[in-house]
Amino acid sequence: MSGASIHASAVKVGERAVLIRGPSGAGKSRLAFDLILAGRSGQLPNAVLVGDDRVRLDTVGRELCVRPVAELAGLIEIRGLGIRRMDFVAEAPVGLVIDLAAGDAERLPPAEARQISISGVLLPRIPVAEGFSPLPLVVAALTTTDSSSPGNLPDHCQKGIGNHIRFNIATE
Repeated sequence: MSGASIHASAVKVGERAVLIRGPSGAGKSRLAFDLILAGRSGQLPNAVLVGDDRVRLDTVGRELCVRPVAELAGLIEIRGLGIRRMDFVAEAPVGLVIDLAAGDAERLPPAEARQISISGVLLPRIPVAEGFSPLPLVVAALTTTDSSSPGNLPDHCQKGIGNHIRFNIATE
């Protein structure tokens, strides 16, 4: 099955892929490599390249799956070193979309900006402003819960603000 090829990078973190989109030069390859390094250092579960620069998207059942473009499989651009070869996976279901240099990025984005429908599949999304480091946002999204979630009620907090950070890798 070969789906639409798009200009993006993807890294499988745990069981799901982080799809990284943005204009040329926005830092897609850099974020992909940073996620892989975060996996190696234990900040995130194991993180493996799916594809860099161009990937293919397909819907499989009710999921959006990402695959590398065959001619770029296992290759990633590392600024200052050039094109490098590394381990990769052939497919992963997308669990999070990162839009770099996003025009709608805000300090406290509204709920509608934090999700996107791609090929009929609704996915969580993080819009990242130009010049803002995306890695801390992605790590936070994958390892914390929303302060308004039912498990983070203010009565569980001595200060009454319900902002406990809980370890919760977003793989389901």
